[in-house]
Amino acid sequence: MRLVTLRTPAGLRAAAVVDIAGVDRVVELAGTVADVLADPGARAVAETAVSAATDAAPALADVELDAPVRPGKLLCLGYNYRGHVPDGVDPTASDPEFPDVFVKTPNTIGGPHDPVIVPDAATDVDYEGEIAVVIGRRARGVALEDALEHVGGYTILNDVSDRAWQRRQSQWALGKCSDGFAPLGPWVVTADDVADPQDLLVEVVRDGVVTVSQSTSTTIFSVAFVVHYLSQIMTLEVGDVISTGTPQKLPEANDSHRPLAAGDAVTIRISGLGALTTTFIDPLGASA
Repeated sequence: MRLVTLRTPAGLRAAAVVDIAGVDRVVELAGTVADVLADPGARAVAETAVSAATDAAPALADVELDAPVRPGKLLCLGYNYRGHVPDGVDPTASDPEFPDVFVKTPNTIGGPHDPVIVPDAATDVDYEGEIAVVIGRRARGVALEDALEHVGGYTILNDVSDRAWQRRQSQWALGKCSDGFAPLGPWVVTADDVADPQDLLVEVVRDGVVTVSQSTSTTIFSVAFVVHYLSQIMTLEVGDVISTGTPQKLPEANDSHRPLAAGDAVTIRISGLGALTTTFIDPLGASA
């Protein structure tokens, strides 16, 4: 099931996305997306509403989406995909012992269609296409073998970063936490519809060119391990989001990289999860 959050005149509303005769339509639900993920009763009601949906339901293209969840914690991983190594070289030889975890602050969260403002002070804005895990069951000290039971679903995050500000200090916050630097969505795909989170293709397209293409089978730390690991030192609450890192850019894309600027657009495509397109504007465009 695909779950979204609608922006309506009456406020934010949870909804399910249903394909009816080739058109994505939305069916409003009670509560929030987090409620549907966490509460079996709410989930059952949502499934009933989905099964009863007709083509009278509003088209997804005609509604405005917020981020599917507004996490209390947005935790992100740094290096988590193995790069290419020559034949005969152990691909795990350079693996770190532990994940490199950082935090993005609440002001960074944006809806899936919200443009990202390139701040005047930014000089080296970059994109990172990532699978984001949404917690659906409170997790504290969970065992590795039980960790996936605490995952409610998966979505897409663009971990927008300003590399120049990131390089100014050992802590990355100023390079990672500009307003709107975490577009999220467009929906949460419930965990039961993702057969194996370690078998998904992550691709990024910029200027019509694929710049990233790599399977989650090459991650160093699996979704299960990351949920287990983080839960050892903090309580993961329903609706919290863990973004699992980005693959490296393809060599030719890395060689020709230029910082993002107003007018650019980046699309992240992930098999089974859909696509998230982010457009970039300057501050003047935002106020126009």
